[in-house]
Amino acid sequence: MKVPSALQGRRTTEWVRTFSEADSVAAEAPLKAPPADEELLDSYSRTVSRAVEMIGAAVVNIRVHKAGGQGQRGSEPGGSGSGFVIAPDGFILTNSHVVQGAEKLEVTLADGQVFTGNLVGEDAETDLAVLRINAAPLAHARLGDSKSIRVGQIAIAIGSPFGFHRTVTAGVVSALGRSMRAQSGRLIDNVIQTDAALNPGNSGGPLVNSRGEVIGVNTAIILPAQGICFAIASNTAEFVAAWLIKEGRVRRSWIGVIGQNVPIHRRVVRFHRLAADHGVLVAGIEPGSPASRAGLKEGDVIVAFAGEAVCGIDELHGHLVAEAIGIPLPITVIRHTEKLDLAVTPEELAGDHQRN
Repeated sequence: MKVPSALQGRRTTEWVRTFSEADSVAAEAPLKAPPADEELLDSYSRTVSRAVEMIGAAVVNIRVHKAGGQGQRGSEPGGSGSGFVIAPDGFILTNSHVVQGAEKLEVTLADGQVFTGNLVGEDAETDLAVLRINAAPLAHARLGDSKSIRVGQIAIAIGSPFGFHRTVTAGVVSALGRSMRAQSGRLIDNVIQTDAALNPGNSGGPLVNSRGEVIGVNTAIILPAQGICFAIASNTAEFVAAWLIKEGRVRRSWIGVIGQNVPIHRRVVRFHRLAADHGVLVAGIEPGSPASRAGLKEGDVIVAFAGEAVCGIDELHGHLVAEAIGIPLPITVIRHTEKLDLAVTPEELAGDHQRN
């Protein structure tokens, strides 16, 4: 049906009026502001960003210069690593392997300032070292309690991989209580495993929790693996750093035996009701050592020390700490098939870190 022209004109006029009114209302209504960046971040992103803000100013880059080769003058670059300030008066914690053999250390702060680093002390047994720079006061990191961390919680690594300063990677704590062999041969206990990506140059940097507290010192990766990285627990780092700042080294004890892990016959284990079926075979004894004076002999198998079972060299090392120096301690050995209880007084270890 054909619409009369008069009616068609009225409809057109009504449509124009309707659209005009809508445009005026839209013009009068205030434009809604776009959401702030903080609103666009999810809780995980906010947690990581906040932790990085809290720790970032304390993270440093360490440039290592080593002595030049024969016939060369000066020093040549020896690589780089990371570290973090642990006290406002310039003490910095990093890895021992980062600074090992360094002739000169350059420390670059987060704000770009460069200082000469002085080695306070290093401990190859735990792969930790402390440096100091002549600058204060400095923003410093807080060391958390590594005993309180849980598998699955957020772990954030900050460092300078391949020289890219303040690089952040995040993941979770993958496992606790791992053990790792130090370059000296001793076992480092209570190592944290994480999947926060680490690369060469991350060594010595902090591994932090969601509160920005340091829970570990990044130290190693397994090159063929994906997402398997390790950090020295913060409680270990705090203990070692205190010794290094105080004396420049960590005091340990020794008894003077050359040991080897061996199994113990099941009949001997049952007869003497031993707590473990392995022990430490005394393969050699240093003349004049505490072990020699205590009456130990080659062929003895150490099964207990200081009242606790010993099933390997690593357990024996764990007992040979500073607190044992000069203290007579019970040591139990199997000699042939006989169990003997002796007493040994550990002495302070100096120089040769391979001795037991």
